[in-house]
Amino acid sequence: MTPSLKKATRQQLKDHNKRLILKTIYERGEISRAEIARVTHLTRPTVSSIVAELMGETLVAEVGQTSSGGGKPATLLSVVNDSRQLIGIDLADSEFRGCVINLRGEIRHRITLPVDNRDGDGALARVYDLIDQLLALADSPLLGIGIGSPGVMDAANGIVRRAVNLNWRDLPLRSLLSERYDLPVYIANDSQAAALAEYTFGKKKNIANLLVIKIGLGVSAGIIINGQLFHGDGFGAGEIGHVRMVENGELCRCGSRGCLETLVTSRALLTRARQLLPAADLTFEDVVRAVSGGDPALTDVVVSMGGSVGQALAAMVATLNIRHIVIGGMMAQFGAKFLASIRQSIMANAPFFLADDTELTFSELGQDIVVLGASALVLADELGIV
Repeated sequence: MTPSLKKATRQQLKDHNKRLILKTIYERGEISRAEIARVTHLTRPTVSSIVAELMGETLVAEVGQTSSGGGKPATLLSVVNDSRQLIGIDLADSEFRGCVINLRGEIRHRITLPVDNRDGDGALARVYDLIDQLLALADSPLLGIGIGSPGVMDAANGIVRRAVNLNWRDLPLRSLLSERYDLPVYIANDSQAAALAEYTFGKKKNIANLLVIKIGLGVSAGIIINGQLFHGDGFGAGEIGHVRMVENGELCRCGSRGCLETLVTSRALLTRARQLLPAADLTFEDVVRAVSGGDPALTDVVVSMGGSVGQALAAMVATLNIRHIVIGGMMAQFGAKFLASIRQSIMANAPFFLADDTELTFSELGQDIVVLGASALVLADELGIV
C-alpha cells in the first residue's frame, strides 16, 4: 500500500470513529468516556483523543459526574444541542415553510412565506427570500440546508426532475443553493422527508419498515425499507398522487386526467366545498372548523376523499406489505372520520389477511414534519448522528 493510501485509510478510520463516538454520545444523552469505549469497542486512548477533539469543536461538553459507588466518579459527556444549527425547508404546500433547528430537532426560529401561485423562477426567488430571512435568524454555526420539495427528486445529484405544482423541471436546486449560500445542501421529496422525520423524531422512531402518506397541496408516499429511504430506480417511488383513479376525470397539472391529486388534496377539497357553498368563499381552515362542528355535506366530502386515499393505499399494502402507515400533511387535520374512511377503504380493497395486520395512525409532528425530515438529512450526512 502506498503512503498516500495508508494516510487516506487512517483518515477514513479516524472519521468513522469520530462519527461513531459522537453518535453514541448523542443517543445516550449522557455517557462517560469509559462507557463509550465499552459500547464502541474502541480503546480508551482513542476515545479520549476523539472526545478532546469534539470538545475543542464545542460539539461535546462535560456535564457532571456519575454518582459514586465507592470508586472514583466518572465524568459524563453530552452533545451541546445548540452548538450547531441547520435550516430545514418545506416547499410542498401553498406556503413555503422554513425553520432554524438545533441538533436535537428543536425548532429555534420559524418563518412562513405565502407562495401566492408563484411557480418557475418566481417560486425559486421565494425560496431565496425564505433562506435569506432564516440565515439572519441563525445564532450558531450552520451545518447546512435541508429541503423537502414536491415532485420527483434525483436526491443523489440534488436535481428536481419534475415538480408539477411549482412548474420545475430538471432544476439543479442543490447546486443553485450551494453556490449562493456556500453551505452543504440536501434535497429529498417532501414525503420522503416526512418519512425520515417519523423514523427519526416521531412515534414510529427506528421502525425498520414505514410508509408515510403526506396529503396537502399534493399527495405522495415516503417509503422506508430496512431503515433506509427507498427512492426507486427512477427516483419516483411513492408518487401515488399521479396514479389514475377516474377514467376521463378532471385534468391534473401533470397533464393526465383523473389522478388521485384531482380527488384528494387541499385544493380539491376547497373546489368541492366552494361548489357546495358558493356564497361562503371558504378557506381550508373554514372547512376544517365546519367538519369539526359536524357539517354533514362537508364531512361527506372528507369521508369520500378518505375512501380514495384508502383505495390507492390498498395497492401499496398488497405490494409492499408494510405494517406501519402514518398519515401526515394538511388533510390529517380532519381527524378520526377521515382516518376511519381510509381504513375502511383499505379493508375493502386490499387482501384481508394483509389489511388486518396494517396499523394506520396520524403523525404527531404536525406541520413541521417535512422541515424536521429535511433537518435529519443534514444531521445524518454532516455528523452521522441520526
